[in-house]
This record gives sequence, structure tokens and C-alpha cells, in this order.
Amino acid sequence: MELRLSTLPTAFGEKMVMRIFDPDVLLKTFGDLGFDDNDQGRWQEMIGKKTGIILITGPTGSGKTTTLYSTLKTLATKEVNVCTIEDPIEMVESSFNQMQVQENIDLTFASGVKALLRQDPDIIMIGEIRNLETADMAIQAALTGHLVLSSLHTNDAPTAITRLLELGVPSYLIKATLVGVVAQRLVRVLCLNCKRPAEPDVDVWNAMVKPWSAPLPKQVFEPVGCLDCRETGFKGRQGIYEVMPYSEALQQFSEAKDDLPKLRRQAYQQGMRSLRLSGAQKVAAGITTMHEVLRVAPESR
Repeated sequence: MELRLSTLPTAFGEKMVMRIFDPDVLLKTFGDLGFDDNDQGRWQEMIGKKTGIILITGPTGSGKTTTLYSTLKTLATKEVNVCTIEDPIEMVESSFNQMQVQENIDLTFASGVKALLRQDPDIIMIGEIRNLETADMAIQAALTGHLVLSSLHTNDAPTAITRLLELGVPSYLIKATLVGVVAQRLVRVLCLNCKRPAEPDVDVWNAMVKPWSAPLPKQVFEPVGCLDCRETGFKGRQGIYEVMPYSEALQQFSEAKDDLPKLRRQAYQQGMRSLRLSGAQKVAAGITTMHEVLRVAPESR
């Protein structure tokens, strides 16, 4: 197991947060992570590009790192030079060339990417785009023939375009380099040992699939709790995804922040499903619950 610890002195003693990473996650397929066939096809097409920027968005703890590592593991063949700049290195993987941010020696994300460009990389993973300097270096890497993967903190996929504009990235550079955006969340998976059938709540279902009219499933499941799941009713987690390839049709709505509603509507017309709608599929399949999806996924607009 890979552990990431953060400690903090408080008034009542030392506080610690522990993040646990299972190295076996690198062996999981995209289907195991939670991608359905439709989203997996879109994702495979995006990561099959030779150049450009691919962004994964979501809040802290939404599984972005797991998706990035699993993707890099898929792409890291013997013929491909994969380089990363991270803060910190979450999981050590021998098939990547991993570098950690060191602020005390001015090794930042931006300066790290600049150094990596001299290492003849094919694919570069930047842990996070936090400022214009890092965004500029990511764009320069993409323009010079590299595939760049990175993460961004936004609520959904279309908002990533707005976030880049807010950082100061010119719209013409976004259009020239961005391949696509994936937003994600993690939902708890019902314990197979103790979950039981339940009557679907029409009001909760309608709140989850709004503004679409998805048919109410005949049966859903609810958590119970047993020794196998430590009386929680859930065991493990899966991702729900909002996959948005950045097509030419979307590029015309990327000039200003005011374009966001039009951009989102166009993305939906091109087949992008909201996080809640993605979660509704897992509810209908008996993987999770409606309340679990509502808990983690933002309201569809």
C-alpha cells in the first residue's frame, strides 16, 4: 500500500489525515474504474491522440489521481517515454519517469515541465494546473508535439474552459491545444453480500435525472450492513464520469465566461451525460444508491 500522511499540530494534539492508495489500481481496466462502454470509447479516442492537452477535473478526493495513473499505465509502453511532475508523487511506478515539485529549490510545476521538455518525452503528466505559468507551459508542451495530461479543480467538465479563461489563457490557445475534459466523482458501491431490493423513490429519481426524462427503474437496491462491509452497507468505490471531447462545435462557445451555458448545452447535444445521469445508470444497474449519487454529484444544469 502507498500511504500519504499529512500532520498538523492543533490545540488538542497532533491531527493526522491518511490517504491510502492501492497499487493494484494501476492494473484495473477503465471499466473497473467505472467507465461504461460509451464513455470508455470517448476516453480511449481522447488518449489516443499524439498531441494536445487532456484535463481531468473534480474536487479533492474525487479519484482524479487514480484515473491519471491508470491512463498513464495503459499508455506507457516500452516505445513511449512518459514523464510526470507531481506534488507529491502519489504512487511510485517504474514505467514512468516521475519528478516531485520542490518549492525550496524553485522546482515548480512550470519549471518542472520546462525541464521535462529537454528529456525527449512523448507524454507529460502535470499533477495540477494551478496558475497561468503552469498552464502556459502545458500549452507550450502541447504545441511542440506532446500529449499532456493534467488535473484541474472545477465542478464539471464545461467549467474547465471557464477556469482556463479565468487563469488568463487566451481562447485561441485553448482551441489549438485542448483535446477534451473529463469530470468525475466517486460513489460508494453497495455490498454484494447484504444489499437488498427497495422501491425506487420517484421524487428522488426525478431530482437526479433532471432535466432529462430517464425512465424510472423497476427496482433499486439499498444498503443493509454486514460483517463483510463492516456494517456500512458499502464496499469499494467506483467513478461516475462526464466526458467532453472538445470538438469544433464547442470551440465557438469558448470566447468568454458568459458562453458557459451555451457550451454546456452544446456538449449535451453531442452526447455528453452529466455526472448525475452517469450515476443514474449505476443506480439502475444496482451498483449504488440514488442518495449516494445526489450526495457527490452537482446538480445538472
